[in-house]
Amino acid sequence: MKTLKLSALALVGAFFFVSQGASAQQATAKKAVAAPAAAAQEAPKNNTPSAVTWKEDTHNFGDIEKGKPVSHDFSFKNTTKQTILITNVKASCGCTATNYTKTPIKPGETATVTATYNAANPGSFSKNVTVTTNDSDVNKILTIKGKVLDASAPATPASNQ
Repeated sequence: MKTLKLSALALVGAFFFVSQGASAQQATAKKAVAAPAAAAQEAPKNNTPSAVTWKEDTHNFGDIEKGKPVSHDFSFKNTTKQTILITNVKASCGCTATNYTKTPIKPGETATVTATYNAANPGSFSKNVTVTTNDSDVNKILTIKGKVLDASAPATPASNQ
């Protein structure tokens, strides 16, 4: 009799766990169906590029020495009718550091994004810095490029003519 009670209790417990798992799966399925509907209700993306006016979007350092970091300030003017805020600046690699104006930029004001390249390896380079602002979902891509010269390499002698 005692065995029958334990078996019945085990059966009820097993049924409980199975039914809880099934209802959890149904809840997950309902959430998965509801997710696309929620995504459709999100705010529409602003695919228009920011209306701020950049002085330049590419800078060529030319020939630079190995081991000597170089920096360039990219500047822009807020030509919009709203206050602009730089929300993120990200370099394409760890060899480039960035800094930028962190305060709100009112219409007519200027701001800068500084890119500093650590000239550690000889050879040509081209690096991107991605700038995100609050007025557009389209990021601005700034480019720095140049050629790192290896100062320790022997100079090639000039040919005699």
